[in-house]
Amino acid sequence: MVGKNSWRILFAMAEIGMAMFSNKSFQKFELNELPLQRDIFMMDEMWIDEWEAEWLKVFNGDEKASPYEVGCITPVHIAKVTTAGAEISWYPNTHDRFHEVKTFLPTDAFVASAVACEYEKRPQLFVKGTWLRKLHLRSNSIFAMIDVVDMTKAIQTGSISHERLIALRNGLDEIAVMYPLLSFISFADSLLLKTNWTAGVFDMDVSYSYRPESMLVLFQKLQALYLESLGLEIYGVFAQGSNEYYEDALLHISKSQNHVSLNSLGLPFAQITLIEAAARKAIRNGEHDRMEFYMDEDLFHSLTFDSYDRKSGWPSASYKPKLTSEPGKYFYGVVGDLISCLRER
Repeated sequence: MVGKNSWRILFAMAEIGMAMFSNKSFQKFELNELPLQRDIFMMDEMWIDEWEAEWLKVFNGDEKASPYEVGCITPVHIAKVTTAGAEISWYPNTHDRFHEVKTFLPTDAFVASAVACEYEKRPQLFVKGTWLRKLHLRSNSIFAMIDVVDMTKAIQTGSISHERLIALRNGLDEIAVMYPLLSFISFADSLLLKTNWTAGVFDMDVSYSYRPESMLVLFQKLQALYLESLGLEIYGVFAQGSNEYYEDALLHISKSQNHVSLNSLGLPFAQITLIEAAARKAIRNGEHDRMEFYMDEDLFHSLTFDSYDRKSGWPSASYKPKLTSEPGKYFYGVVGDLISCLRER
């Protein structure tokens, strides 16, 4: 709530026609003037007046002023600004994991930005409330592509029979029952996995539901199934992405049963394809061996490692992600080794 002193300040500003953040202790920014790769606090535009009023009280020597208690912040970094908007990273969780999500802030969602430069280094970025709420409420997804190693050779040698493929399909049915919040789309030699998560909003009944570690445990169950049914090893490529279907179900199956939609953009699958292509090239060039998993860096860094040293020393290689100007990395290794380093499994 805005206190009496805050309202007096705002009324006084209105009476003398003062513009927003006109006090000399504020430094104002347009979107294209904000610093890149620096800590920035993003907030709903509804808090502008109260935030400014609290800082004005600070400037006037009010020791009871509390600008840091105004509103609810979302930490962000800006990677690049264009005429259409800004490439940003935001952080749904930095309390018990380092969870970074890349997205795009359109120009028409930007409202204002300022910093109390004598007291604070981190600019406050105010955006349209509808855009910010949608960011927190939308469904995001974790994706994995599981592929069979040496399937072509197995087919050529005649070791893949109809009975073996049916056993694989039945086994996938049994595992899928254990994971009702994941979708399974299978072929004989590959499997697509998808699960949704939300960041949540403090004043709504939507909570933070991100648990990527469960995908790794599932991968080990799939390893055992493919080895038992086909006699072949598998590898997995993992990535995360935003979802434009918001509250829709994991899958859409048409009434005629001949159309299946993953209720997702194709971008995360393109990301997975890019990682796999980069890994194949690195293996051919002798840069690293064939591994069990290849994981996009944002997803990897969000895992709950027991030791920072193990996390920082994990092997990685470069690739070029889609829809971002920043270079990307994928991390690779053995799934069992990775799971042994995690707090949550």
